[in-house]
Amino acid sequence: DRSVNCNVNQEDRQDIDAAKTGDHDAYKRLVERYEADVSRLMWRFTQKDYLCEELVQEVFVEAFFSIDSYQYRAPFVYWLKTIATRAGYRLWKRQAKERQFVDLDSTVEPEAPGAGPKEEDVQRIAHQLLARLAPADRLVLSLMYLDKCSVKEIAEHMGWNRAVVKTRAYRARKKLRAIADKEQIWDELEWTA
Repeated sequence: DRSVNCNVNQEDRQDIDAAKTGDHDAYKRLVERYEADVSRLMWRFTQKDYLCEELVQEVFVEAFFSIDSYQYRAPFVYWLKTIATRAGYRLWKRQAKERQFVDLDSTVEPEAPGAGPKEEDVQRIAHQLLARLAPADRLVLSLMYLDKCSVKEIAEHMGWNRAVVKTRAYRARKKLRAIADKEQIWDELEWTA
C-alpha cells in the first residue's frame, strides 16, 4: 500500500528491503546514515562516552535482529528512536536497581558578573537532577523537555497511553521541583515550572 510507505524515503526503503533479505552492506548504510541521530538521543541517557557508544551499538544490534518487524508506517529513524528510547530506559532501570546515583554538583559559575549561568552548567545540573528520579519519571521529562517530544510521541515510543504520560509528567515535575528546592537551585531550572 503506497499510502503506508509514503513516510519512508526511497533510499531507506531500498536498504531496508535489502537488509531484510540478509544484505549486511545495506544495513551498514542504514547504520551510517542514522548513527549520529541515535548517538544524540543516547547522550540523553548517559553522558559517559563509553556507555553512550555501548547503547548506540545495542540499539543497532536490536534493530538488526528485529528489522523484519519494521512495517514502513513511519520514517526509519523514528522506528530507531523508539528502540533507542527503550534501550536508554532499560539502562536507567538497571542503574536504579544497582543504586548508581549521580552526585549533584550545583556549582554554577556565571560567565561574567551579572550574567546568567553557562548553558553547559545548566545542562549538567539538569542531567544530575533527572538522574535522581525514578527511571520512568526521568524518561518522561527528558523526552518532553530535552528532546521536545509530544505526549503522543512519548506514548508511542514507550507503548503507554497518553493519560499515563501526562500523569507521570505531572508527578515527575513535582518530584523534580522538590529536589531542586531542597538543593536550592530552582532558579537555574525554570523549565521545570
